[in-house]
Amino acid sequence: MRRDRRLLAALAAAALATALLLAGWALASSALVGSTLTAGEKQALQDLLGPRLPLLVLAAVMVIGAVLAGVPALYRRWLAAPARLYEQTQVLLTTGTEREIEPIGSAPVQGLARAINQLARERAELRGDVARQVAEGSRNLEQERNRLAALMSELTQSVVVCNLDGRILLYNNRARLQFRALAGSPEVGASALIGLGRSIYTVFDRQLVAHALDSIRQRLLRGAAHPSAQFVTATRGGQLLRVQMAPVRAPQAELDAPLSGFVLMLDNITRDLADDTARDRLLHKLSEGHRSSLGNLQAAVE
Repeated sequence: MRRDRRLLAALAAAALATALLLAGWALASSALVGSTLTAGEKQALQDLLGPRLPLLVLAAVMVIGAVLAGVPALYRRWLAAPARLYEQTQVLLTTGTEREIEPIGSAPVQGLARAINQLARERAELRGDVARQVAEGSRNLEQERNRLAALMSELTQSVVVCNLDGRILLYNNRARLQFRALAGSPEVGASALIGLGRSIYTVFDRQLVAHALDSIRQRLLRGAAHPSAQFVTATRGGQLLRVQMAPVRAPQAELDAPLSGFVLMLDNITRDLADDTARDRLLHKLSEGHRSSLGNLQAAVE
């Protein structure tokens, strides 16, 4: 319907333009010729052309018809072909289809259609290359992750890998058991504290982790090859943890953002601290019990 309206508008405009052109030409020619004729010649010319006026009108109609007959071909060549090329190009851009555009219209329009087809083929090849590279990168990343998971599963220490937002990316079985023991109540299991995508800040205070990260960044800026930081914190279950943090550096990292994540190695020092406290108390008790005996011995020596 849109093309029909365009065609009708083009035909009407061509007919009107042709009629106006012929009418203007006829009036201008008559005025020029009439200005050179005498009154008698004008009367003779009027007597000559008056009976033949229908033939002149018929000739003008034939010229207009010939022009109108050529309008559809001109419309298809110079108006419809570029419009169709534009519509098909929009389809390629918005839908991502891999079909080619049919070259129609004038030679420049056909050349433009072939150029668009070439660009579409190159875009399809580029998309295929990107998709293959992404798939290969995903496979390599999955392989590296599986290797790291296998390595971490053999460690006897609890290890948790997080990104800079504190989301857990990887952890070993020892960490899962450790977090199960750290649950504050029996109904709170390890899954409430640790899991892929969960936040490490449900266990550790955000300020402690941020301070440790700042310390690692400062050491990196000072040129440390293997910087690390550690802190001791108490969980809501009353357990004491010693946490050692190591950075995960992005490839070709810049100085202002050298980290892509961090690794936490956990040690439960609650029992060690209790043993140290008991040992200190025993030593203090022994020293207090033998203080009087030592005093008597010192007096005897003196």
